[in-house]
Amino acid sequence: MNAETLNPGAAAPHGIAPRLARINGVALHAEAETLSMEALRQRACSELLRQAAIESGVLESTDRAPGDGVLSEAASRAIVAWLERELQVPEPSEEACRRHHAAHPARYRTGQRVRIRHVLFAVTPGMDVVALRNRAEACLLDVRCHGGKTKGGASTGFERAARELSNCPSGAEGGALGWLTPADCAPEFAREIFGHVEVGVLPRLVHSRFGLHVVEVLEREGGEPQSFESVRGAVATALRQQAYVTALRQCLQLLAGQATVEGVDLDAAQTPLVQ
Repeated sequence: MNAETLNPGAAAPHGIAPRLARINGVALHAEAETLSMEALRQRACSELLRQAAIESGVLESTDRAPGDGVLSEAASRAIVAWLERELQVPEPSEEACRRHHAAHPARYRTGQRVRIRHVLFAVTPGMDVVALRNRAEACLLDVRCHGGKTKGGASTGFERAARELSNCPSGAEGGALGWLTPADCAPEFAREIFGHVEVGVLPRLVHSRFGLHVVEVLEREGGEPQSFESVRGAVATALRQQAYVTALRQCLQLLAGQATVEGVDLDAAQTPLVQ
């Protein structure tokens, strides 16, 4: 199929979709529904992956397209299975790990102070937890692919997601929580953030008594540099994450390039050779 990728942003200066957006004819929202470009792009990526799972036979063709952007449980599981099968994430070599460690000495040290930002999907009484998780996972997928991109000095994708989606007051500040110590956090949140060397968007949702968090660790401080041997596993994990993000972005671009995309800019790729 030929790509018909339109950029409604030019006609909608406030970042609101001006008309019905579709992926291969499947509507991403109701005609009366107004979505931000951020939310629309999340829905488009999820729908591309849902359709790919159906086409490959991983998901039943009877799975209904989510008119509200919330995937069915079956679709969520199928997408995870499809990505595990389709994404080729190479195992980092010893040489690559050593180069990465040498190039990022500040990243690999033990520390008890971190500067983070987050997007909170709060759990409230009567909340559909499955739907909440689906929205949180869609956000995580989006910021892992696009969180670091800027256009003309504009806010990053992570900041926009926090302002538009977060249930925390910090959303007004792009999700910024500033510098935190373990004592500043709920214990279950601290366990996920401290005691690690990861910097960047965490590849998993962080659970706390408040809900589900998409978290980006911006900086870590307070510890001693660690030898390569002591953090070999963490270095390999970081390189695998980088490779996964690249593979996922290329996958989505390829799917968009093969689809008829209307009303949302996905930077569609015309060939499998996405750089």
